[in-house]
Amino acid sequence: MLNLIITSSLPDLICLLLLLLQIPATVILLTRLSKGPSRRPPLEPQSPTPDLVGICSAIVPTLNEAERISPCLEGLTRQSYELREIIVVDSYSTDKTPELVKSAREKDPRFKLINDEPLPSGWVGRPWALHNGFLHIIGAKPSEENLTINESNFDKNNTPVEWILGIDADTQPHPGLVASLLKCAISENYDLISLSPQFILKYPGELWLQPALLMTLVYRVGPTGTDADSSATVMANGQCFLCRRSVLAKLGGYTVAKSSFCDDVTLARYAASQGYKVGFLDGAKVIQVRMYEGMKETWEEWGRSLDLKDASSKSQIWGDIWLLLSVQGLPIPLLITYLLISSHLSLTPLIGQILLGLNSFLVLIRFALCAAIAPSYDRRKALGAWLFWLSPLADPFAFFRILISALNKPKKWRGRSYQ
Repeated sequence: MLNLIITSSLPDLICLLLLLLQIPATVILLTRLSKGPSRRPPLEPQSPTPDLVGICSAIVPTLNEAERISPCLEGLTRQSYELREIIVVDSYSTDKTPELVKSAREKDPRFKLINDEPLPSGWVGRPWALHNGFLHIIGAKPSEENLTINESNFDKNNTPVEWILGIDADTQPHPGLVASLLKCAISENYDLISLSPQFILKYPGELWLQPALLMTLVYRVGPTGTDADSSATVMANGQCFLCRRSVLAKLGGYTVAKSSFCDDVTLARYAASQGYKVGFLDGAKVIQVRMYEGMKETWEEWGRSLDLKDASSKSQIWGDIWLLLSVQGLPIPLLITYLLISSHLSLTPLIGQILLGLNSFLVLIRFALCAAIAPSYDRRKALGAWLFWLSPLADPFAFFRILISALNKPKKWRGRSYQ
């Protein structure tokens, strides 16, 4: 091998270096994807049973969500008696979000509207709102520094619920969502479960880009519904995030994720590292989400947290960058370059064939994965729905977005500015 490298031409040397970069990453990718056939099937809607009465409280953080919160409020109203209360923690919205929540309360008294305390230094808005909602549920008072929560903090006049459900304003819960989550968690002894939703896509740009961004997560942590290799590779989704109340108290509420722009993954990985059972399951049949309007918002907003740097070590971040570059960012550009200029290069046939074969294989895998993730998308009302099948062509851009995000700390997030 050393002699081959020494005697190789410059094109051969470049190809050999690319193969040294890509082959180990391909092995890792195939190991992760091999779990797919045995993954847990999507959760199905469930009917509640008497033993579930009032054991769950929901927290919905909001900030100027008037344009998209109505389906969420309606979906929560359609949950049965297992959901005791729905705490909407509003960060002083300047639109009609509070009015919509008050209107929902007139039809369903389980809704409660509260405002969170002023955002302390070192906190990101979303985990702070969730933390205030949790404190409201257990009857404790907010504290900015080193809050330790235990059973003695609970208001004994208000019997605490057993489960806390964090759910985002852009979600659309289906009937039977909460019952399905609770039954799964109780029967399989989970301490924390979050769900991957079915994404609602409408416009051509997002149909092309969003699946490529989602695929960066599949490549890094494996398919939804499979066990993580370690606590460092646990995945979570805060859009639908169920945790035992006692476990969340022992973890200190959301304090461990207070400065994280991916607080869901940060909290889930910390919980897993403490020995709690964490699951990330397919919820495409029980919850939908309309995250962003169009390609521009998808690129700017979702890309800010997809790198998961606030929940990962530096070595893990750069390991992920290497993996994504090798198996997602490079294959299509390399194939195009090879087909265009290989005839003009003094390239050893064997080396060229291996490089061509490997990258063709990676591209075929990626197109095949479109079929695997298709149930995770609602494209029934989309313009140019066929563009979903061309999303592998957006993979180099998806890698570039993750790289940009890994190198920069967000300055704006969900309507707030941060230093």
